[in-house]
Amino acid sequence: MKIVLAAAGRLKAGPERDIANRYLERAQAAARSAGLTGVDWREIEDSKARRAEDRKSEEGEALLALAARGARIIALDERGKTLASETFAADIGRARDDGAPAYVLVIGGADGLPDAVRAQAALTLSFGAMTWPHQLVRIMALEQVYRAITILTGHPYHRA
Repeated sequence: MKIVLAAAGRLKAGPERDIANRYLERAQAAARSAGLTGVDWREIEDSKARRAEDRKSEEGEALLALAARGARIIALDERGKTLASETFAADIGRARDDGAPAYVLVIGGADGLPDAVRAQAALTLSFGAMTWPHQLVRIMALEQVYRAITILTGHPYHRA
């Protein structure tokens, strides 16, 4: 199973991209030891539609198109559930063990995710009630993916 972070918008060069790449590289290096085929990061262009609902719809369709058939979709949304890192790792482990081809974390654009994406998601996940900039959400998601891999493999990175 491959873990994919699918996000609307491009993360520009700078410290946020550097940190995101650091966690992506760590997760990629450790993935095989957790029985995963890899970790990937895919971006789509922001929609240029005039209305927010149209932008959300266009971006949602493009993000879902990045998911392999049968993938476990995880929508990142402030209205979702908060999970402990161990619970998140267990969810990844279950998807892997159930034979899902991919575990896709979906991050919407500035207007958020449309209802259609949340309806297809097996889980809607939140990093808290606060609204976070998309650059930081990507970093937090990649760090949690790396942390989940270390939890699944018994690596001492996670010390809780």
